[in-house]
Order: sequence, then C-alpha cells, then structure tokens
Amino acid sequence: MKRRKLRSSTVVLGGMGVLAATLTACSSEPDERCVHPVTQEILPDYECEDSDGSGTYYYGGSSHKNRVSGGSFNKSAVERDGFGSSSSSGG
Repeated sequence: MKRRKLRSSTVVLGGMGVLAATLTACSSEPDERCVHPVTQEILPDYECEDSDGSGTYYYGGSSHKNRVSGGSFNKSAVERDGFGSSSSSGG
C-alpha cells in the first residue's frame, strides 16, 4: 500500500484557519441587543441610540418570542467562553 503525502501548503493553510477561528472566538464581544428595560422586549436599535429612546442595551443571553433572557444589562458581567457560549456561575 502506498501512503498519500499531504502537501505542506494544505497543512499550513488548514492550521491558519483553525488559529484564526480560535482567536476570533476568544476575542469576540458578547451579543448586544436593544431591549425595553422592564418588559425585556427586543426593540429597534434606534431606541438605544437616541437619547429620547426607551431602550437599553442587553448583553449576552438568548432570545425567544422577541424577548431576551439569560444575559445582563451590564456588559462587564457577561463573559465569553469562546465559540458563542456564555458562562454563568451559581451560588
């Protein structure tokens, strides 16, 4: 049986892709959504960008039926664990 040889350029390019994906996942910011602070309903971005708007940015978490949960209004309270997952600690 003959062994197939991989070209070194294929290996290098594949490794560069994995490295780029890892760096992007680790340095990414948490998801940011404009929401109503009481109802936690998702609003258009302009509601958070205008000083007269009724929205506040909500970070991380998930959305279901136009409402958010599992995140925070405090950006620094939300950490990324890479590849899009967020972590939380229980007490």
